[in-house]
Amino acid sequence: MTHDVTVLVVGSGGREHAIASKVAQSLHCKRLLVAPGNAGMPGERHNVAVTDVQGIVALCKQQHVDLVIIGPEVALDAGLTDALHAINVKVFGPTQQLAQLESSKVFSRQLARQLNLSSPHFAHFPKGNADAAIAWCATFDRPVVVKQSGLAAGKGVVVPESIVETHVAIREAIAVGDIVLEERLIGTEVSLIALCDGITSVALPLAQDHKRVGEGDTGANTGGMGAYAPAPVNTTAAALHAEFIAPVIGHFAKMGTPYVGALFAGIMLTSNGPRLLEFNCRFGDPEAQVLLALIENDFVELMLACATSSLASSLTANPLRIKEASALGVVIAADGYPHKIQTGDAISDIPQSTPIATVYHGATELVDNKIVSAGGRVLTCVGIGPTLEDARTHAYAAANRITLRGSHMRRDIAWRAPGATIHSYASTGVNIDEGTRAVSLIKTSVEKTASDLVLRGVGAFGGALDVSFLKQFDHPVLVGSTDGVGTKVELAARTGRIRGTGHDIVNHCVNDVLVQRAYPLFFLDYLASSHIDAEMVAEVVGGMADACAAAGCVLLGGETAEMPGVYAPGAFDIAGTLVGVAERDQLLPLQNIQAGDVLIGVLSNGPHTNGYSYLRKLFAWIPLESQPAPLDKPLVEALLMSHRNYLPVLKGALDTEHVKALVHITGGGLPDNMPRVLPDGVGAKINLGSWPMPPLFQLVQQLSALNTDELYRTLNMGIGMVVIVAPSDVSAVQSAISEPTFVIGSLVHHTSNQHSRVSLS
Repeated sequence: MTHDVTVLVVGSGGREHAIASKVAQSLHCKRLLVAPGNAGMPGERHNVAVTDVQGIVALCKQQHVDLVIIGPEVALDAGLTDALHAINVKVFGPTQQLAQLESSKVFSRQLARQLNLSSPHFAHFPKGNADAAIAWCATFDRPVVVKQSGLAAGKGVVVPESIVETHVAIREAIAVGDIVLEERLIGTEVSLIALCDGITSVALPLAQDHKRVGEGDTGANTGGMGAYAPAPVNTTAAALHAEFIAPVIGHFAKMGTPYVGALFAGIMLTSNGPRLLEFNCRFGDPEAQVLLALIENDFVELMLACATSSLASSLTANPLRIKEASALGVVIAADGYPHKIQTGDAISDIPQSTPIATVYHGATELVDNKIVSAGGRVLTCVGIGPTLEDARTHAYAAANRITLRGSHMRRDIAWRAPGATIHSYASTGVNIDEGTRAVSLIKTSVEKTASDLVLRGVGAFGGALDVSFLKQFDHPVLVGSTDGVGTKVELAARTGRIRGTGHDIVNHCVNDVLVQRAYPLFFLDYLASSHIDAEMVAEVVGGMADACAAAGCVLLGGETAEMPGVYAPGAFDIAGTLVGVAERDQLLPLQNIQAGDVLIGVLSNGPHTNGYSYLRKLFAWIPLESQPAPLDKPLVEALLMSHRNYLPVLKGALDTEHVKALVHITGGGLPDNMPRVLPDGVGAKINLGSWPMPPLFQLVQQLSALNTDELYRTLNMGIGMVVIVAPSDVSAVQSAISEPTFVIGSLVHHTSNQHSRVSLS
C-alpha cells in the first residue's frame, strides 16, 4: 500500500476532528486537507461548504486528492460521493441513492421490512397530512415516536409523553415535511457502527449515546451530549452486526449498488430482543469521538481498504485491533443549546491532548487569533482508561478545566452503565448469604445464654422476654429490637438531609417488634461520628424524637460517640434499641399458619433502610437532584424517603384478631424475610406485578442487571409489610386497613430447601 496518500476530510464537527486526527497519525498520509474544518482540526483548511459538491470536486482536482472521507450526512445526501466517483477519486461514504437509508426514514423502513429486520411497527404520512396521522395514532392505541422522514441533524425525533404531546409533535413535524410514526420501544439503546467496502463489513465496539439535553435522559433531543464505548450490554457487536448490518450489505451487493462507508444502526435492546430504530450512513457524533479512540489499526489503511473493496484481504493481513480500554466523551454545549444558541464567545483553558484525554472541536472558529464558539455542540472531551470509570474521570477532568460563558454539559454520561455491570448484591460489598450464615453460626452460642423466658431469639425480627410482672397485662412479654440504618447514612450525610435517618432507625425497630404484635415502650439511641457536631446530633436525635412521639413511646436516652480515625470526616452512623410489650397469647406469628393462607401486601414508601450499597453504586453517575422518568420527585428525595411506621396502618387489622403473621420486608427482601414466619413444609408464592411498583423501583428495574431473585432480595420493591391471613378473612382485614392493600400471593406446600421456599413469578 502506498505511503503518500493525500486525504481530504469533509466536515467541520467533532466527528470530523476525530477522523482528521486519526488520519494525521497514519503512516500512509502525505497531506491532510479538511473542508471546511474548524479551529482545532489538524490539516490544511479549505473554506468549501460540505454541500458545495462542485467546489469539493474542484478542490480534489486542484490538490490531487487520493481519498475523501465524508463526515456529515448532508454531503452524502447532496450526492458528493457520486460526483467524486465521476473523477475517479476514492471515497469513504455511500452514494446518494444509498444515503437514503438515513435521508429517508420511509426508504429505510421499507428496506428493513423487505429484509425482515426486526423493527417497530410504523406508518408513513406525507407533509401536511396531520389529520390522517392523528387518526392512525388513535387506531394504533400504543405510544408512538414521531420522526421527520428527512435529515434533521439528529434532532428530528420526538418521544411524546401524552396524547396531547403526540398531536402537537405530529402537527409540528408534518408541517416541515413527511413523517414516520413508529411504535415506541422500551429498552436499552446501542449504537452499532460498521466499516463497509460493499462486500465485507466489520463492526466496531457497541457504543451508547445520550440524546437528551438533561441529566437522567430528560429534556429536548439533541445531536448527542455524550457517548461511551464499549457499552456493557447483554449482547455483542458481532451478533447485532450479523442480524442488522450484514443483510443490508449483502442486499446492496446483490443489487449491484455496493454500500461503501460507515453504516450505523441504532438498535433498541428490548425484552423481546433487539429491534432496529434507524440507519445512519456515517460515523455518529459523538460516537465517532470515542470509537475511533479505541482503534489501533492505521486508519487510512482501513479507509482505503473500504474504498477499494479490499477490506477482507486487508483484515486478513492485519485484523481489526481494538484497545483493551474504555472511552467516554462529554459534549460541552453553547448557551441555549439545543434551542437558540449563543455564538462568538471566547473559549479558554482547553487542555492539550494526552494519552488519557483529548478535546475535539465541534463548532469553533478563529477570530482575531482567538478560539470562539461557532455552533451548538462546541467541544467533546474524551477520556480513555482501562475501565469506564477511569475514562469517565479523565473526560470530566478535561471538561471541567474549560471556560466558555454560559456553556453546559451533562454530568451523568454513562449513568446507566453501573446498573448493567452489577450482577450481584455481593459485588457491591454486601453479602446477604454471608449475613444469613453468620446468624446461623452465632445461634448456638446465643441459645446457651437463654432461659425458658426467652420466647423469640436470634433470627427473629426481635428478641422477646417474658416479663409477667407487668400487671396491667394478663401475661406480658417484652419484645426488643436493635438495628441500624446502614449505608443510607452516607447518602444522607453527603446531601445534608440527615433528620430523616432519625425517623429511619426508630421506625425500623417499631416495625420489627410490631411483627410480633408488640407495642413500643421505649427507645435508646446510639450515634457515632468522627467528630461531634452539636447541630448534626440535634438534627438526627430530633428526628428520633419525632418518630418516637408518632409511635407513642419515650426516647429514654442514648450514647453519642466521637471516634476520629474510625469514621471519615463528615460521616456518621446510628443504631438503636426499642423495647415493646405484648400479651403472650397474642404473640405473632400464630401456630395455625398453613398452605392456602393469603398474603396481603402493604406498600412501602421507598427502600426503607436496605439496599443502599447497591443503590449508591447504581446512581453513582447521575446528579441526585435530577428527576429521570418515571420519578415523581427528585432522585435524592426518593432515595431518602424515611422508613414508614406501620403501627398506625396495621393497628385496626390486628384488632380484628384475624392476622396470623406479619412480615417486615427488610434486608433480604421478600425471598429471605417470608421464611422467618413460616412453619416447616410451607412456602410462599409471590405474584410479581400484583402491586403497583413505586416510581423509584421502576427506574431501578430498568437500570438493573440483577436477576429477579437477586433484585427482590436486595430491595423491598414496593412491599414494606406482608400480612398473612386465612382466605375467609382477607376482606375483613383489608377493610380494617385505611389505605389500599394488595393480595400479592399465597402460602403453598413446600418440601424443598430453605432457599427455594419463596417463589417469585
